[in-house]
Amino acid sequence: MPPGLDRLNAAAPAEARALLLGCAAVPRWAEEVVSGRPYASVEDALAAARTAADPWTDEEIDAALARHPRIGERPEGNAAEDEHSRREQAGVAGMDENLVLRLAEGNRAYENRFGHVFLIRAAGRGPEEILAALEERLTHDPATERRIAAEQLREIAVLRLQGELS
Repeated sequence: MPPGLDRLNAAAPAEARALLLGCAAVPRWAEEVVSGRPYASVEDALAAARTAADPWTDEEIDAALARHPRIGERPEGNAAEDEHSRREQAGVAGMDENLVLRLAEGNRAYENRFGHVFLIRAAGRGPEEILAALEERLTHDPATERRIAAEQLREIAVLRLQGELS
């Protein structure tokens, strides 16, 4: 069994919740994943994470979104979420100045339109792909974009958990 999975399964509930809250700041989600322990495999834990506390409430989505940095802005802190963000946004490091400016403008336009940061699973995506997604998502109505942001939050949480467990 992978050491990360062993750690999750054996951890005290508070320690396990803290690990999960570093993946997504949604306490109800973390609690449901913790309550499903022990997991026989990483795949079982990830399956639980994909459906725990589904759907997330608007308040949960807002709280989780508030903890995410803008795409292209890498956090400086030492919290687990900051470390995850730096790894996930590695693909946007070293962008040319034109892309940096367009991304910053897109982030501002998105926040003005939807009231929260633009969120996308950045891991494995290059800056051009992220910028294209941002520009396309600016055309959505608020309800559609809210659903997509919630899906992205969960996808990011599951990917972060996978990294912790593997």
